[in-house]
Amino acid sequence: MQQKLWQKGALEKSDLAQQVEAFTVGNDRVLDLKLAPFDVLGSLAHIQMLSECGLLEKDELPILQEGLKEIFKDIQNNQFEIGASTEDVHSEVEFRLTNKLQELGKKIHSGRSRNDQVLVDLKLYTRYEIEQIVLKTEQLFDILIQLAEKHKDTLLPGYTHLQIAMISSFGLWFSAYAESLVDDIDQLYAAFKISNKNPLGSGAGYGGSLPLNRRRTTELLGFENLNYNVVYAQMNRGKMEKSVATAIASIAATLSRMSMDMCLYMNQNFGFVKFPDVLTTGSSIMPHKKNPDVWELIRAKCNKLQNLPTQFTNILTNLPSGYHRDMQLIKEDYIPSFQTIKDCLDIAHTMFEHIEVKTDILNDEKYLYLYSVEVVNQLVLDGVPFREAYIQVGQDIESGNFKKPSTVAHTHEGSVGNLCLDEIIKMKNETIKQFPFEKIHQKLDELLK
Repeated sequence: MQQKLWQKGALEKSDLAQQVEAFTVGNDRVLDLKLAPFDVLGSLAHIQMLSECGLLEKDELPILQEGLKEIFKDIQNNQFEIGASTEDVHSEVEFRLTNKLQELGKKIHSGRSRNDQVLVDLKLYTRYEIEQIVLKTEQLFDILIQLAEKHKDTLLPGYTHLQIAMISSFGLWFSAYAESLVDDIDQLYAAFKISNKNPLGSGAGYGGSLPLNRRRTTELLGFENLNYNVVYAQMNRGKMEKSVATAIASIAATLSRMSMDMCLYMNQNFGFVKFPDVLTTGSSIMPHKKNPDVWELIRAKCNKLQNLPTQFTNILTNLPSGYHRDMQLIKEDYIPSFQTIKDCLDIAHTMFEHIEVKTDILNDEKYLYLYSVEVVNQLVLDGVPFREAYIQVGQDIESGNFKKPSTVAHTHEGSVGNLCLDEIIKMKNETIKQFPFEKIHQKLDELLK
Protein backbone atom coordinates (compact mmCIF):
# COMPACT_ATOMS: atom_id res chain seq x y z
CA MET A 1 0.00 0.00 0.00
CA GLN A 2 1.38 3.40 -1.01
CA GLN A 3 2.24 6.06 1.52
CA LYS A 4 0.26 9.30 1.32
CA LEU A 5 2.13 12.38 0.10
CA TRP A 6 1.32 14.08 3.40
CA GLN A 7 2.42 11.20 5.65
CA LYS A 8 5.55 11.35 7.74
CA GLY A 9 5.55 7.79 9.08
CA ALA A 10 3.91 4.40 8.66
CA LEU A 11 0.49 4.07 7.09
CA GLU A 12 -2.38 3.67 9.53
CA LYS A 13 -4.34 0.51 8.62
CA SER A 14 -7.12 0.51 11.22
CA ASP A 15 -10.81 0.40 10.36
CA LEU A 16 -11.13 3.90 11.75
CA ALA A 17 -8.44 5.21 9.39
CA GLN A 18 -10.08 3.50 6.44
CA GLN A 19 -13.45 5.02 7.32
CA VAL A 20 -11.93 8.50 7.49
CA GLU A 21 -10.13 7.95 4.19
CA ALA A 22 -13.29 6.78 2.42
CA PHE A 23 -15.14 9.86 3.66
CA THR A 24 -12.42 12.41 2.87
CA VAL A 25 -11.30 11.04 -0.50
CA GLY A 26 -14.89 10.88 -1.76
CA ASN A 27 -15.11 10.73 -5.55
CA ASP A 28 -11.67 12.21 -6.16
CA ARG A 29 -10.23 9.08 -7.76
CA VAL A 30 -12.92 9.16 -10.46
CA LEU A 31 -13.08 12.92 -10.95
CA ASP A 32 -9.32 13.36 -10.98
CA LEU A 33 -8.98 11.24 -14.11
CA LYS A 34 -10.29 14.31 -15.96
CA LEU A 35 -7.45 16.33 -14.44
CA ALA A 36 -4.70 13.79 -15.17
CA PRO A 37 -3.29 15.21 -18.44
CA PHE A 38 -3.28 18.69 -16.94
CA ASP A 39 -1.48 17.50 -13.81
CA VAL A 40 1.31 16.20 -16.05
CA LEU A 41 1.45 19.46 -18.02
CA GLY A 42 1.69 21.45 -14.79
CA SER A 43 4.50 19.18 -13.60
CA LEU A 44 6.41 19.54 -16.90
CA ALA A 45 6.31 23.34 -16.55
CA HIS A 46 7.26 23.13 -12.87
CA ILE A 47 10.33 20.94 -13.35
CA GLN A 48 11.57 23.06 -16.26
CA MET A 49 11.36 26.10 -14.01
CA LEU A 50 13.09 24.21 -11.16
CA SER A 51 15.94 23.30 -13.50
CA GLU A 52 16.34 26.86 -14.73
CA CYS A 53 16.41 28.07 -11.10
CA GLY A 54 19.15 25.59 -10.22
CA LEU A 55 16.89 23.40 -8.10
CA LEU A 56 17.44 20.40 -10.39
CA GLU A 57 20.68 19.23 -11.97
CA LYS A 58 20.80 19.80 -15.73
CA ASP A 59 21.03 16.08 -16.47
CA GLU A 60 18.00 15.37 -14.25
CA LEU A 61 15.55 17.48 -16.25
CA PRO A 62 15.41 15.38 -19.47
CA ILE A 63 15.01 12.18 -17.44
CA LEU A 64 12.08 13.62 -15.51
CA GLN A 65 10.58 15.07 -18.70
CA GLU A 66 10.75 11.71 -20.43
CA GLY A 67 9.11 10.00 -17.46
CA LEU A 68 6.26 12.54 -17.32
CA LYS A 69 5.70 12.36 -21.07
CA GLU A 70 5.38 8.57 -20.84
CA ILE A 71 2.70 9.04 -18.18
CA PHE A 72 0.98 11.58 -20.46
CA LYS A 73 0.94 9.00 -23.27
CA ASP A 74 -0.56 6.44 -20.91
CA ILE A 75 -3.30 8.92 -20.08
CA GLN A 76 -3.96 9.62 -23.77
CA ASN A 77 -4.14 5.86 -24.44
CA ASN A 78 -6.54 5.23 -21.53
CA GLN A 79 -3.87 3.25 -19.71
CA PHE A 80 -3.83 5.43 -16.61
CA GLU A 81 -5.93 4.89 -13.53
CA ILE A 82 -5.74 6.07 -9.94
CA GLY A 83 -5.14 3.13 -7.65
CA ALA A 84 -7.37 2.26 -4.72
CA SER A 85 -4.55 3.05 -2.31
CA THR A 86 -3.82 6.44 -3.90
CA GLU A 87 -5.65 9.58 -2.78
CA ASP A 88 -5.64 11.67 -5.94
CA VAL A 89 -4.12 12.30 -9.36
CA HIS A 90 -1.16 14.24 -7.94
CA SER A 91 -0.20 11.27 -5.78
CA GLU A 92 -0.62 8.80 -8.63
CA VAL A 93 1.60 10.75 -11.01
CA GLU A 94 4.33 11.18 -8.42
CA PHE A 95 4.19 7.55 -7.32
CA ARG A 96 4.43 6.33 -10.92
CA LEU A 97 7.38 8.60 -11.55
CA THR A 98 9.06 7.53 -8.32
CA ASN A 99 8.54 3.84 -9.09
CA LYS A 100 10.28 4.40 -12.41
CA LEU A 101 13.01 6.86 -11.41
CA GLN A 102 13.38 6.12 -7.67
CA GLU A 103 14.83 9.07 -5.71
CA LEU A 104 14.83 11.39 -8.72
CA GLY A 105 11.03 11.15 -9.01
CA LYS A 106 10.68 12.52 -5.49
CA LYS A 107 12.21 15.85 -6.52
CA ILE A 108 9.27 17.08 -8.63
CA HIS A 109 7.30 18.25 -5.57
CA SER A 110 9.91 20.80 -4.50
CA GLY A 111 8.38 24.26 -4.16
CA ARG A 112 4.74 23.28 -4.46
CA SER A 113 1.86 21.77 -2.51
CA ARG A 114 -1.08 19.65 -3.55
CA ASN A 115 -3.04 22.86 -2.97
CA ASP A 116 -1.44 24.73 -5.85
CA GLN A 117 -1.27 21.53 -7.92
CA VAL A 118 -5.03 21.08 -7.85
CA LEU A 119 -5.45 24.79 -8.53
CA VAL A 120 -3.31 24.70 -11.66
CA ASP A 121 -4.88 21.41 -12.77
CA LEU A 122 -8.37 22.88 -12.45
CA LYS A 123 -7.39 26.04 -14.30
CA LEU A 124 -5.75 24.15 -17.18
CA TYR A 125 -8.73 21.78 -17.32
CA THR A 126 -11.18 24.69 -17.20
CA ARG A 127 -9.42 26.49 -20.06
CA TYR A 128 -9.64 23.33 -22.15
CA GLU A 129 -13.31 22.78 -21.39
CA ILE A 130 -14.22 26.41 -22.03
CA GLU A 131 -12.71 26.07 -25.50
CA GLN A 132 -14.87 23.00 -26.15
CA ILE A 133 -17.97 24.84 -24.99
CA VAL A 134 -17.15 27.86 -27.18
CA LEU A 135 -16.77 25.58 -30.22
CA LYS A 136 -20.07 23.80 -29.58
CA THR A 137 -21.88 27.06 -28.82
CA GLU A 138 -20.60 28.49 -32.08
CA GLN A 139 -21.87 25.41 -33.95
CA LEU A 140 -25.34 25.91 -32.46
CA PHE A 141 -25.13 29.63 -33.26
CA ASP A 142 -24.28 28.85 -36.89
CA ILE A 143 -27.26 26.58 -37.47
CA LEU A 144 -29.61 29.09 -35.80
CA ILE A 145 -28.33 31.81 -38.16
CA GLN A 146 -28.75 29.48 -41.15
CA LEU A 147 -32.33 28.73 -40.13
CA ALA A 148 -33.00 32.43 -39.52
CA GLU A 149 -31.89 33.25 -43.05
CA LYS A 150 -33.85 30.34 -44.54
CA HIS A 151 -37.07 31.23 -42.70
CA LYS A 152 -36.75 35.02 -42.51
CA ASP A 153 -40.05 35.46 -44.40
CA THR A 154 -41.97 32.73 -42.56
CA LEU A 155 -44.32 34.53 -40.19
CA LEU A 156 -44.97 33.34 -36.67
CA PRO A 157 -47.26 34.56 -33.89
CA GLY A 158 -45.51 36.59 -31.21
CA TYR A 159 -46.76 36.29 -27.65
CA THR A 160 -46.73 38.32 -24.46
CA HIS A 161 -48.19 36.74 -21.31
CA LEU A 162 -48.65 33.69 -23.60
CA GLN A 163 -51.41 35.67 -25.33
CA ILE A 164 -51.38 36.44 -29.05
CA ALA A 165 -49.57 39.77 -29.33
CA MET A 166 -47.80 40.84 -32.54
CA ILE A 167 -46.36 39.44 -35.72
CA SER A 168 -43.04 37.68 -35.43
CA SER A 169 -41.19 35.32 -37.75
CA PHE A 170 -39.13 32.18 -37.53
CA GLY A 171 -36.20 34.25 -38.73
CA LEU A 172 -36.69 36.54 -35.74
CA TRP A 173 -37.09 33.58 -33.37
CA PHE A 174 -33.99 31.69 -34.53
CA SER A 175 -31.78 34.77 -34.59
CA ALA A 176 -32.99 35.87 -31.14
CA TYR A 177 -31.48 32.75 -29.62
CA ALA A 178 -28.37 33.10 -31.78
CA GLU A 179 -27.77 36.59 -30.41
CA SER A 180 -28.45 35.34 -26.89
CA LEU A 181 -25.60 32.86 -27.35
CA VAL A 182 -23.27 35.75 -28.25
CA ASP A 183 -23.87 37.32 -24.84
CA ASP A 184 -23.41 33.90 -23.25
CA ILE A 185 -19.99 33.55 -24.92
CA ASP A 186 -19.14 37.02 -23.59
CA GLN A 187 -19.90 35.80 -20.08
CA LEU A 188 -17.78 32.74 -20.77
CA TYR A 189 -14.88 34.99 -21.75
CA ALA A 190 -15.14 36.88 -18.45
CA ALA A 191 -14.91 33.54 -16.62
CA PHE A 192 -12.06 32.46 -18.90
CA LYS A 193 -10.01 35.51 -17.91
CA ILE A 194 -10.27 34.49 -14.25
CA SER A 195 -9.27 30.94 -15.19
CA ASN A 196 -6.29 32.08 -17.25
CA LYS A 197 -4.10 33.18 -14.31
CA ASN A 198 -1.35 31.00 -12.90
CA PRO A 199 -1.53 29.92 -9.21
CA LEU A 200 1.49 27.59 -9.40
CA GLY A 201 4.16 28.43 -6.82
CA SER A 202 1.66 29.68 -4.25
CA GLY A 203 2.18 26.39 -2.40
CA ALA A 204 -0.21 25.83 0.45
CA GLY A 205 -1.23 29.47 0.21
CA TYR A 206 1.76 31.24 1.70
CA GLY A 207 4.51 30.75 -0.87
CA GLY A 208 7.86 29.42 0.27
CA SER A 209 11.56 30.12 0.68
CA LEU A 210 12.77 28.37 -2.49
CA PRO A 211 13.86 30.78 -5.27
CA LEU A 212 11.03 29.95 -7.68
CA ASN A 213 10.31 31.83 -10.91
CA ARG A 214 6.53 31.96 -11.06
CA ARG A 215 6.53 34.13 -14.19
CA ARG A 216 8.37 31.34 -16.00
CA THR A 217 5.69 28.70 -15.32
CA THR A 218 3.10 31.29 -16.32
CA GLU A 219 4.79 31.62 -19.69
CA LEU A 220 5.37 27.88 -20.14
CA LEU A 221 1.71 27.04 -19.50
CA GLY A 222 0.36 29.84 -21.69
CA PHE A 223 -1.35 31.70 -18.87
CA GLU A 224 -2.09 35.35 -19.49
CA ASN A 225 -0.95 36.41 -16.04
CA LEU A 226 -0.24 35.31 -12.46
CA ASN A 227 -2.36 35.13 -9.38
CA TYR A 228 0.35 37.24 -7.71
CA ASN A 229 -0.71 37.18 -4.10
CA VAL A 230 -0.20 33.64 -2.80
CA VAL A 231 -3.03 33.94 -0.27
CA TYR A 232 -5.43 35.10 -2.98
CA ALA A 233 -4.26 32.30 -5.29
CA GLN A 234 -5.80 29.88 -2.78
CA MET A 235 -8.85 32.08 -2.19
CA ASN A 236 -9.44 31.98 -5.95
CA ARG A 237 -10.38 28.33 -5.69
CA GLY A 238 -14.13 28.16 -5.63
CA LYS A 239 -14.37 31.72 -6.93
CA MET A 240 -13.14 30.58 -10.34
CA GLU A 241 -15.54 27.64 -10.36
CA LYS A 242 -18.43 29.90 -9.38
CA SER A 243 -17.57 32.34 -12.19
CA VAL A 244 -17.40 29.55 -14.75
CA ALA A 245 -20.60 27.97 -13.42
CA THR A 246 -22.32 31.35 -13.79
CA ALA A 247 -21.25 31.51 -17.44
CA ILE A 248 -22.40 27.92 -18.03
CA ALA A 249 -25.68 28.81 -16.33
CA SER A 250 -26.11 31.67 -18.79
CA ILE A 251 -25.85 29.28 -21.75
CA ALA A 252 -28.11 26.87 -19.90
CA ALA A 253 -30.74 29.59 -19.44
CA THR A 254 -30.74 30.24 -23.19
CA LEU A 255 -31.12 26.53 -23.97
CA SER A 256 -33.78 26.01 -21.32
CA ARG A 257 -35.95 28.85 -22.62
CA MET A 258 -35.43 27.69 -26.21
CA SER A 259 -36.47 24.19 -25.18
CA MET A 260 -39.65 25.47 -23.59
CA ASP A 261 -40.54 27.27 -26.81
CA MET A 262 -39.93 24.09 -28.78
CA CYS A 263 -42.15 22.06 -26.43
CA LEU A 264 -44.94 24.58 -26.99
CA TYR A 265 -44.42 24.87 -30.73
CA MET A 266 -44.50 21.06 -31.13
CA ASN A 267 -47.76 20.88 -29.20
CA GLN A 268 -50.75 20.16 -31.45
CA ASN A 269 -52.53 23.30 -30.22
CA PHE A 270 -49.66 25.29 -31.75
CA GLY A 271 -48.41 22.96 -34.46
CA PHE A 272 -45.64 25.32 -35.61
CA VAL A 273 -42.79 22.79 -35.98
CA LYS A 274 -42.24 19.07 -36.47
CA PHE A 275 -39.36 16.67 -35.98
CA PRO A 276 -38.79 13.18 -37.41
CA ASP A 277 -40.19 10.33 -35.35
CA VAL A 278 -36.67 9.16 -34.50
CA LEU A 279 -36.13 12.42 -32.57
CA THR A 280 -39.31 12.04 -30.52
CA THR A 281 -40.58 9.32 -28.21
CA GLY A 282 -43.90 7.52 -27.94
CA SER A 283 -46.29 6.30 -25.29
CA SER A 284 -46.86 2.74 -24.07
CA ILE A 285 -50.62 3.34 -24.11
CA MET A 286 -51.31 6.19 -26.57
CA PRO A 287 -50.24 5.20 -30.10
CA HIS A 288 -50.51 8.75 -31.46
CA LYS A 289 -47.95 10.33 -29.11
CA LYS A 290 -44.77 12.06 -30.30
CA ASN A 291 -43.24 13.44 -27.15
CA PRO A 292 -40.58 16.18 -27.02
CA ASP A 293 -38.40 14.23 -24.58
CA VAL A 294 -35.14 15.66 -25.96
CA TRP A 295 -36.26 19.24 -25.39
CA GLU A 296 -37.70 18.38 -21.98
CA LEU A 297 -34.43 16.81 -20.86
CA ILE A 298 -32.42 19.76 -22.19
CA ARG A 299 -34.71 22.01 -20.17
CA ALA A 300 -34.33 19.94 -17.00
CA LYS A 301 -30.56 19.46 -17.31
CA CYS A 302 -30.07 23.16 -17.98
CA ASN A 303 -32.27 24.13 -15.06
CA LYS A 304 -30.03 21.98 -12.85
CA LEU A 305 -26.98 23.77 -14.23
CA GLN A 306 -28.53 27.10 -13.34
CA ASN A 307 -28.51 26.00 -9.68
CA LEU A 308 -24.73 25.52 -9.57
CA PRO A 309 -23.66 29.13 -8.87
CA THR A 310 -25.97 29.21 -5.86
CA GLN A 311 -24.76 25.80 -4.71
CA PHE A 312 -21.11 26.92 -4.93
CA THR A 313 -21.94 30.17 -3.15
CA ASN A 314 -23.44 28.22 -0.26
CA ILE A 315 -20.31 26.06 0.07
CA LEU A 316 -18.03 29.12 0.00
CA THR A 317 -20.08 31.34 2.29
CA ASN A 318 -18.23 32.44 5.45
CA LEU A 319 -15.04 30.51 4.73
CA PRO A 320 -11.99 32.34 6.08
CA SER A 321 -8.85 32.78 3.99
CA GLY A 322 -6.65 29.75 3.39
CA TYR A 323 -7.46 26.30 2.07
CA HIS A 324 -10.37 24.25 3.42
CA ARG A 325 -11.51 20.75 2.45
CA ASP A 326 -14.97 22.16 1.69
CA MET A 327 -13.57 23.02 -1.75
CA GLN A 328 -13.41 19.33 -2.64
CA LEU A 329 -17.20 19.15 -2.80
CA ILE A 330 -17.30 21.79 -5.53
CA LYS A 331 -15.39 19.43 -7.86
CA GLU A 332 -18.18 16.85 -7.62
CA ASP A 333 -20.60 19.07 -9.52
CA TYR A 334 -18.16 21.36 -11.32
CA ILE A 335 -16.36 18.75 -13.41
CA PRO A 336 -19.54 16.94 -14.63
CA SER A 337 -21.18 20.27 -15.52
CA PHE A 338 -18.95 20.64 -18.59
CA GLN A 339 -20.11 17.36 -20.09
CA THR A 340 -23.74 18.20 -19.35
CA ILE A 341 -23.70 21.56 -21.14
CA LYS A 342 -21.74 20.09 -24.08
CA ASP A 343 -24.25 17.27 -24.42
CA CYS A 344 -27.14 19.74 -24.40
CA LEU A 345 -25.49 21.93 -27.05
CA ASP A 346 -24.80 18.90 -29.23
CA ILE A 347 -28.31 17.45 -29.10
CA ALA A 348 -29.93 20.86 -29.63
CA HIS A 349 -27.80 21.23 -32.78
CA THR A 350 -28.94 17.78 -33.95
CA MET A 351 -32.59 18.67 -33.38
CA PHE A 352 -32.32 21.88 -35.38
CA GLU A 353 -30.65 20.02 -38.24
CA HIS A 354 -33.92 18.14 -38.67
CA ILE A 355 -36.56 20.74 -37.80
CA GLU A 356 -39.54 21.20 -40.11
CA VAL A 357 -41.21 24.62 -40.00
CA LYS A 358 -44.86 25.26 -40.87
CA THR A 359 -45.06 28.07 -43.42
CA ASP A 360 -48.75 29.12 -43.40
CA ILE A 361 -49.45 29.57 -39.70
CA LEU A 362 -50.95 33.06 -39.88
CA ASN A 363 -53.59 32.01 -42.39
CA ASP A 364 -55.56 30.70 -39.44
CA GLU A 365 -58.35 33.14 -38.48
CA LYS A 366 -57.43 33.02 -34.77
CA TYR A 367 -54.30 35.04 -35.56
CA LEU A 368 -56.25 37.92 -37.16
CA TYR A 369 -55.60 40.39 -34.35
CA LEU A 370 -51.83 39.95 -34.58
CA TYR A 371 -52.14 42.61 -37.27
CA SER A 372 -53.79 45.23 -35.05
CA VAL A 373 -50.55 47.14 -34.39
CA GLU A 374 -49.78 47.06 -38.13
CA VAL A 375 -53.05 48.88 -38.81
CA VAL A 376 -52.46 51.36 -35.95
CA ASN A 377 -49.00 52.17 -37.32
CA GLN A 378 -50.33 52.60 -40.85
CA LEU A 379 -52.86 55.15 -39.57
CA VAL A 380 -49.98 56.95 -37.78
CA LEU A 381 -48.06 57.03 -41.06
CA ASP A 382 -51.17 58.52 -42.65
CA GLY A 383 -51.11 61.37 -40.12
CA VAL A 384 -53.51 60.14 -37.44
CA PRO A 385 -52.23 60.77 -33.87
CA PHE A 386 -51.22 57.47 -32.26
CA ARG A 387 -53.76 57.56 -29.41
CA GLU A 388 -56.63 58.26 -31.84
CA ALA A 389 -55.41 55.49 -34.16
CA TYR A 390 -55.24 53.08 -31.20
CA ILE A 391 -58.84 53.88 -30.18
CA GLN A 392 -60.09 53.61 -33.76
CA VAL A 393 -58.57 50.17 -34.31
CA GLY A 394 -59.80 49.01 -30.90
CA GLN A 395 -63.34 50.03 -31.82
CA ASP A 396 -63.08 48.19 -35.16
CA ILE A 397 -62.02 45.03 -33.30
CA GLU A 398 -64.93 45.36 -30.82
CA SER A 399 -67.46 45.89 -33.63
CA GLY A 400 -66.12 43.05 -35.78
CA ASN A 401 -65.03 45.41 -38.57
CA PHE A 402 -61.27 44.88 -38.26
CA LYS A 403 -59.48 43.84 -41.44
CA LYS A 404 -55.85 42.86 -41.64
CA PRO A 405 -53.49 44.53 -44.12
CA SER A 406 -52.25 42.65 -47.18
CA THR A 407 -48.56 43.23 -46.39
CA VAL A 408 -46.26 43.50 -43.38
CA ALA A 409 -43.54 46.16 -43.56
CA HIS A 410 -40.99 46.22 -40.72
CA THR A 411 -37.74 48.00 -41.54
CA HIS A 412 -35.94 49.05 -38.35
CA GLU A 413 -32.89 47.16 -37.13
CA GLY A 414 -33.67 43.79 -35.58
CA SER A 415 -37.28 43.63 -36.77
CA VAL A 416 -39.05 41.03 -38.92
CA GLY A 417 -37.97 42.73 -42.13
CA ASN A 418 -34.42 43.60 -41.04
CA LEU A 419 -32.86 40.81 -39.00
CA CYS A 420 -29.30 42.25 -39.06
CA LEU A 421 -27.85 38.74 -39.27
CA ASP A 422 -24.50 40.01 -40.57
CA GLU A 423 -24.16 42.28 -37.56
CA ILE A 424 -25.00 39.46 -35.15
CA ILE A 425 -22.42 37.22 -36.85
CA LYS A 426 -19.84 40.01 -36.58
CA MET A 427 -20.50 40.34 -32.84
CA LYS A 428 -20.04 36.61 -32.41
CA ASN A 429 -16.77 36.59 -34.33
CA GLU A 430 -15.37 39.53 -32.36
CA THR A 431 -16.32 37.86 -29.09
CA ILE A 432 -14.63 34.56 -29.95
CA LYS A 433 -11.48 36.33 -31.19
CA GLN A 434 -10.82 37.43 -27.61
CA PHE A 435 -9.96 33.87 -26.55
CA PRO A 436 -6.21 33.13 -26.98
CA PHE A 437 -6.76 29.44 -27.73
CA GLU A 438 -4.10 29.25 -30.45
CA LYS A 439 -1.41 30.69 -28.16
CA ILE A 440 -2.32 28.21 -25.44
CA HIS A 441 -2.11 25.26 -27.85
CA GLN A 442 1.31 26.39 -29.00
CA LYS A 443 2.66 26.66 -25.44
CA LEU A 444 1.34 23.28 -24.32
CA ASP A 445 2.61 21.59 -27.48
CA GLU A 446 6.07 22.96 -26.75
CA LEU A 447 5.99 21.40 -23.27
CA LEU A 448 5.22 18.00 -24.77
CA LYS A 449 7.88 18.08 -27.51
